[in-house]
Amino acid sequence: MPIIKLPLHFEGSLGEKTLFTLFDSGATFSCISSDAVENLETIVKLRKPLEIATAAQGHYPRITHRVAMDFYFNEIRLSDEFMVIPGLSEDVILGVNTFQKWRIKLDFEHDTVIIDPKVAKAILK
Repeated sequence: MPIIKLPLHFEGSLGEKTLFTLFDSGATFSCISSDAVENLETIVKLRKPLEIATAAQGHYPRITHRVAMDFYFNEIRLSDEFMVIPGLSEDVILGVNTFQKWRIKLDFEHDTVIIDPKVAKAILK
């Protein structure tokens, strides 16, 4: 399976930084490593922890914290919630919930990510 991994700019209430981000069509949630979120955003404790399945059989890590942050793709500002996972192998993983929210499309044939800038415009009705 092809992998798309790109540097994206992230902004939180504590700072900003560029993080290598894996676009993972097999992940439900978007996640960030506890190291990557340091000095970027204040983490928030979940009222009830989540247990998630991983590719490792019988391994169900407990997620106890999350953050909300803005991130940029080709100067298009997007925002989402990220589950904080200690020891995550990547800085950031974008999952299908984020893809659906922002209508992100992955073109594995050309190793590209497609985002319609019109989707990112704030609209109040």
